[in-house]
Amino acid sequence: MVERFLEYISVERRYSPNTVISYEKDLKDFSVFLLDTESHQDFSKVEKKIIRNFMVELSEKKISKRSINRKLSSLRSFYHFLLKVGEIEVSPVESVQSLKFYADKQVPFSREEMDNLSIIENIPKGGSFLKELIIETLYQTGMRRAELINLLLENVDLNQGEIKVIGKGNKQRIIPISDSLIEKFEKYLEERKPLKESELYFFVNEKGKKLYDKFVYSAVNSYLSLVTSKKKKSPHILRHSFATHVLGNGAEISKVKKLMGHQSLASTQVYTDANIEQLKKVFNSAHPRAKKM
Repeated sequence: MVERFLEYISVERRYSPNTVISYEKDLKDFSVFLLDTESHQDFSKVEKKIIRNFMVELSEKKISKRSINRKLSSLRSFYHFLLKVGEIEVSPVESVQSLKFYADKQVPFSREEMDNLSIIENIPKGGSFLKELIIETLYQTGMRRAELINLLLENVDLNQGEIKVIGKGNKQRIIPISDSLIEKFEKYLEERKPLKESELYFFVNEKGKKLYDKFVYSAVNSYLSLVTSKKKKSPHILRHSFATHVLGNGAEISKVKKLMGHQSLASTQVYTDANIEQLKKVFNSAHPRAKKM
């Protein structure tokens, strides 16, 4: 049934490959737990107490509450699927509550910190134009790391000044790009070697192969370490900075929601400040990079 479920979320629900892999790992971990503690791997025989015991074991292994909740969410989706196909009549996860925790505050980079990345002295040894471009693209578009990695060459339209991004649930959205970023894209395309996966993906390494998660994270972390002492220096914080700065410059929250690919307005509202009186400008006039054009 696990294979049927993974096929269901991949083909019918159109979850991203990374999400499917995450679900598969969570279900495998639970399956191992079942075998060790219950001497079977029959998901249909699982009761609520077994789910709770699984959470307790994860906690004793010092697994974070966030990760435990993610695994619980995976189990909840899986058992919802089993209900849907008639394999079970009651979900053992139905009344199991997620663990409460206070997430670390997401502190965006200041505009000064982002501007300092443009200073040539800040570029580390072994740095590359590709790494600079990755950071600038994440900051100017608010894209997720996975969206940048999977950006297709055919979805970058420099003539129209826009890119088509395929986000969560295979949903597509259009993001405008500034003249300064277009120029950098053009320079990158001139230098990029047409090898292997470069015919399909926009961002590729010097061997023409698609980028991977660790490479993007490392590029962001190493560069930003030179201009900030903030603890978190991840691609997601660049996305957070994009939203914060654009909203702070007066962009309409509904338009930022579309740019970010959020399903609900509540997801975008976390980036608004209490002193913003009215959100009324659109992206092109609001982004700090665009205002320098």
